[in-house]
Amino acid sequence: MQQTHKSVQDCREGCAGKVQHDNRNVYEKYQMDCPRAADRLLRMGVPEPLKTSDGSGHANVAITVAETVQHFITAMDAVKLEQRAVDELQPLLSDLMNALVQLPDTPNDFGPNYKVKKWLQKLNRMRAVDMIDDDDGRQLYHDLDSAYSEFSRYLRSK
Repeated sequence: MQQTHKSVQDCREGCAGKVQHDNRNVYEKYQMDCPRAADRLLRMGVPEPLKTSDGSGHANVAITVAETVQHFITAMDAVKLEQRAVDELQPLLSDLMNALVQLPDTPNDFGPNYKVKKWLQKLNRMRAVDMIDDDDGRQLYHDLDSAYSEFSRYLRSK
């Protein structure tokens, strides 16, 4: 039993360093010439946000705003309910970020995007089983709350 545990542990330790290395090898192997994408994915850990506009008007904007509010509330509730595991929080923040970047006409330096992206970068550097501590949980909630307030102010200004 101990030998099996040791083998599994050796495998995990051996694979942990290869993930970053394998991602770099993909760029080299397929001769990908996309330095900005490589920088964002390998160094920053977050893909470039894309803004889409399909010209279908206010109905889609209203749906996007509603979904964004939903993602803010879900993420804030999770933090308030003391969910601290990376694999619990990262998908919620990723969904929120995806909703935020779908909003048309937001400035490139839109505060809520920056705050959520900052937390996504932090969580993406951690392992799924890692936990943020209570201080980070409190800061995450504060950042989400202030991002939501700024998001609401932005909507009222439109």
